[in-house]
Amino acid sequence: MTTHEPVAVRGAGTRRAANTPARGSAMHSSTDTLSDPRNHALAFFALALGSFAIGTSEFASMGILQLFAGGLHVDIPTASYAITSYALGVVIGAPLVTLAAARMNRRALLLALMSLFVGGNVLSAMAPNLDTLIVARFIAGLPQGAYFGAGAVVASGIVGKERAGKAFSLVMSGLTVATIVGSPFATFLGQYLGWRDTYAAVAGIAALALGALWLWVPRSQSLQGGPIAQELAGLRKHAVWIMMAVAALAVSSIFAVYTFIGPFVTDGAGLSRSMVPVALALFGCGMTAGNLIGGRLADAYPARGFVIGFGTATFVLAALAAFGSHAWLLLPALFAVGVTTLIAIPTIQVRLTRLSPESPTLMGAMNMASLNVANAIGASVGGLTIGAGLGLFSTVWAGFALTVVGLLVFGIVEVRLRSAQLRR
Repeated sequence: MTTHEPVAVRGAGTRRAANTPARGSAMHSSTDTLSDPRNHALAFFALALGSFAIGTSEFASMGILQLFAGGLHVDIPTASYAITSYALGVVIGAPLVTLAAARMNRRALLLALMSLFVGGNVLSAMAPNLDTLIVARFIAGLPQGAYFGAGAVVASGIVGKERAGKAFSLVMSGLTVATIVGSPFATFLGQYLGWRDTYAAVAGIAALALGALWLWVPRSQSLQGGPIAQELAGLRKHAVWIMMAVAALAVSSIFAVYTFIGPFVTDGAGLSRSMVPVALALFGCGMTAGNLIGGRLADAYPARGFVIGFGTATFVLAALAAFGSHAWLLLPALFAVGVTTLIAIPTIQVRLTRLSPESPTLMGAMNMASLNVANAIGASVGGLTIGAGLGLFSTVWAGFALTVVGLLVFGIVEVRLRSAQLRR
């Protein structure tokens, strides 16, 4: 991220006095509201509302899978390509969109990304067939990674780099709240009004977020982008790729659990279907709490958030896998999985940004891409263990194993980094 200093006027034979602002500088002075504390709460609300719309769109699609499969006259496995295409859009869009928009002011980038997201969901609501829906979901997924990357930069610029973890957790809070409120409500709309209304509602929320971003995200030249080469620098660092791989492995346990919450409740613990929304909400509440705790840990302790979060998660996952068939343990364990695993997410963001401070937007985008890779790994590995006849809760053991591997790799990398620092 670069800032631009006023330059002398060429060809006029004179220079502006040093204390006389150029026209661009005057504009900067009159519109740069980044440091105005009166705007901070509204700016964070706008950023979180955008992430709420994104989270609602992503998680609600799983809740209405059966509905659009029936409406478009395809079977569920075929219809699931629409969900896969969204995740593919996130993974591809995270680096490509971020690099393509490297020079854009981050406020302008957020507005462009949310506009694209609105369009993708409008097209989803209007899709006449599955092929169109797959394309529409891919388009809707493209802005997600870049949105969180740009949002993290704006949030950090508002509160200061020393509180970057807390800032990112506030932006992420919209996504975690979406698992509590947005996704269940959008699924309810789909069940009672039709699946197209779900995507229409998401488009409406996203349009509100677009307006909020326009009104309340500060106009500031300090949010100006930089050269593509500057953002690309982060991808040339092996430590960045290792951290992304660690994140994808460790975080996959979230999705190895979340994907199968419905069967856990009804088939595993023998509870009624009416308890599925309760279980989902408890998991979402845990994610929200863990995200906020993790934001504070990430700023205070560079590595402890990751170790504390995933370290405690392994114990909770083992308990859930062993005793999840008991209703008295299932619901509290789901809440605890949400808390412990989300504690580490802000730390991942802060670590990536510190590894490549010259490309903060791309690091935020790649963090989100890592989470979507984790989504694919957790859901697919869990499905494989169940399909192999290892039992319903074998998917939790799969998540447990992946998180342990992620922790071990993180520990090895940390030891080597510290050894290298001591040798200097």
